[in-house]
Amino acid sequence: MTENNDQNEELTMVARNLNVFYGDFRAVDNVNLDIKKNKITSIIGPSGCGKSTVLRSFNRMNELVPTARTEGQVLFEGVDIYGSDIDPVEVRSRIGMVFQKPNPFPKSIYENVAWGAKINGFKGDMDELVETSLQQAALWDEVHDKLHQSGLSLSGGQQQRLCIARAIAVKPELILMDEPASALDPIATLKIEELMRDLSKNYTIIIVTHNMQQAARASDYTAFFNMGEERAGYLVEYNATNELFTNPKERLTEEYITGRFG
Repeated sequence: MTENNDQNEELTMVARNLNVFYGDFRAVDNVNLDIKKNKITSIIGPSGCGKSTVLRSFNRMNELVPTARTEGQVLFEGVDIYGSDIDPVEVRSRIGMVFQKPNPFPKSIYENVAWGAKINGFKGDMDELVETSLQQAALWDEVHDKLHQSGLSLSGGQQQRLCIARAIAVKPELILMDEPASALDPIATLKIEELMRDLSKNYTIIIVTHNMQQAARASDYTAFFNMGEERAGYLVEYNATNELFTNPKERLTEEYITGRFG
């Protein structure tokens, strides 16, 4: 396993000896990964290699699966989010998540954005928060005159940007995206990629993607995961995206990105 550690870049999240189990099944094996602040990190690899499991371990979403168990450390801003005194609800408010399929609530566009802020006790100007969040999600110009229409009335790409606005409204520091464009058409996909690039000025982003072209276009760093017949999902190589795609250090990485894998 190779890893790029640029000491000049600040880290937002660090995984150390991370293992994830579902019952007796080990899904992720001993992952060590440094996530750079205000950068986009993509996680790529074949189906079943633990990409989404790793992502969900970064805000304790795996705990919603009754049989899941996590070992090792995940340090966020230097604090282990799996510490016994850490509230997982607070973790998820600081580390937002956008899922593969757009999942707006059956509420108005306005209420979709305001929902998370309301349940977290936001006391400021809600109209301003909703507008700012929609602007950051590059959606305001398209919906500013229909805020009280259902979020379900939007197109798939607009719904996904609404979900991103909903995540932003809680003011997280890190945004996790689990294949956020896999259900979208090419034009909507490019809008999401442009949005990620813009958001990375203020947020750290980790994206799981099955699309290597998307990883190459949209991310600053890329982590390639694999699994073996007798080994759970593990990190093969992690490096600056351009370096990993043009000069991979590991044979497995080269085989995967050139299509000779498996």
